[in-house]
Amino acid sequence: MQRPFIFLNLLWLVLLSCSEGPSDGTGKKVFKYNQPGALSSLDPAFARNQANIWAATQLYNGLVELDGELKIGPAIASAWDVSEDGRAYTFYLRDSVFFHDHEVFPGGRGRKVTAQDFEYSFKRIVDPKTASTGAWVFNDKVLTDATGAISDTAFLAVNDTIFKVYLNEPFIAFLEILTMPYAYVVPQEAVAEYGKDFRANPVGTGPFVFRLWDEGNAIVLHRNPNYWRRDEQGRQLPYLDAVQISFITDRKSEFLTFVQGKLDFLSSITEGSRDMILNNDGTVQEDFAGKFRVQKVPYLNTEYIGFQLDPTNLKDPNTAMQDKRVRQALSYAINKREMLAYFRNNIGIPGHSGIVPPSLPSYNDSLVRGYSYEPKKAMELLQAAGYSARNPLKLRLSTVSEHKELAEYMQKKWAEVGVQVQIDINQAPAHQETVDNGRAPFFMKSWLGDYPDAENYLALFYSKNFSPAGPNKTHFKNAAFDRLYEQAKLERDAQKRWALYQQMDQIIVEEAPVIVLYYDEVVRLTQNNVQGLMPNPMNTLNLERVRKE
Repeated sequence: MQRPFIFLNLLWLVLLSCSEGPSDGTGKKVFKYNQPGALSSLDPAFARNQANIWAATQLYNGLVELDGELKIGPAIASAWDVSEDGRAYTFYLRDSVFFHDHEVFPGGRGRKVTAQDFEYSFKRIVDPKTASTGAWVFNDKVLTDATGAISDTAFLAVNDTIFKVYLNEPFIAFLEILTMPYAYVVPQEAVAEYGKDFRANPVGTGPFVFRLWDEGNAIVLHRNPNYWRRDEQGRQLPYLDAVQISFITDRKSEFLTFVQGKLDFLSSITEGSRDMILNNDGTVQEDFAGKFRVQKVPYLNTEYIGFQLDPTNLKDPNTAMQDKRVRQALSYAINKREMLAYFRNNIGIPGHSGIVPPSLPSYNDSLVRGYSYEPKKAMELLQAAGYSARNPLKLRLSTVSEHKELAEYMQKKWAEVGVQVQIDINQAPAHQETVDNGRAPFFMKSWLGDYPDAENYLALFYSKNFSPAGPNKTHFKNAAFDRLYEQAKLERDAQKRWALYQQMDQIIVEEAPVIVLYYDEVVRLTQNNVQGLMPNPMNTLNLERVRKE
């Protein structure tokens, strides 16, 4: 049962109690954003989706972080060294970082963060009792003992300010992994006090301090008066007094709330509101021009169609899937530019290269040439594979309701080259389970990068990563690809590694275990009085330098 009157009065009192800040009529600078998707935890050990990640980013810090160009920069670690063999990382911690003031500490004053806190936090992530969704970031990477279990010395606090991590073998993207919320530091005292309820009683080091969570209504965070970071002029961050997160699930209502000025920004606008805001060519409709800012940048998300190449778990295996000419033909039959213009208001970049998106530095569409719209070539390949009007290829495409229009468009384009495709619409959890367990022969999926390195995308095709345990949902297996993947993981020279990535991506293009549909883009709407909120390819939300004028 909703308690709107009581809750709104409580929320008002909480916001009024914010620390002092420049006046905006109420005396406080409160940044308001909406979270239409479920937010299940404020514990970074469970930061598996955007909702959890955005909230955790305001509350915690890690050793290192990404800047707006996806470059590694210092956070709680002011510096670090990597051993010559690439297996040992040494981090030098600042001695000026404190946990938030909280009753779990003596006198209610937050204590200084030490290397022991990182040792505890990292061991907590891999502890089966925690059941963290992020255990994979360390499993199979950090040092293991003779039994294969993670070694007690994989994470080692040398003293209060020196922290070491040891790997079994070099992993070139390990620093990028440490920028993820799973690697944020938490205090043992708070986790011991709250147990599983730490999810709703977070204590971190970040720019904002937790104040209130009324589940399903709002979360309120206050400015951390003791935050360790300052701007270039020596002023303490953050600039905002508070952050308010609402939970409007209807996207049209969310947009109208933004237009009324009751939200400061929106991200990832969907079909209904997208058509209200943008013309088909992606420009802003005249009614909204100048009323707010619209920003669009490449996103670390590749939308694709996968072929299940392993018939083991398929109820009715179709031998056509094993013929790469068929898979290539289905790619040539799709007009990706037209599809994006008609159904996505030109949000996205046509997938005319490999699986690696343009926002990563190793992307090179002149070296990795994918599939453009060539229906004549599609028909020639299908004929060569033995399919014609007399013997049509018949397929079933599994997807979710969100992609129904795109699927129907592709169904029409495939019909034009003689392929009959039936569309099966499933609920997202059922679709995910079917794909993960190899029971979907032909399916729509996407891959949102966990960290900004092409290895994260190419891992989808490494033969040791078969789903459901790993991300290889097509069960693609290619010896040359595997050799290059294993070589790239050890290559420390960036240019040489990128060349290996490009060779791998070209193999994916040639063998066609997937159809790359498009590389997504982040679209953000921001009120004109908001300054310092910059979009980025990871679509992270960092509010420590945001202002409201």
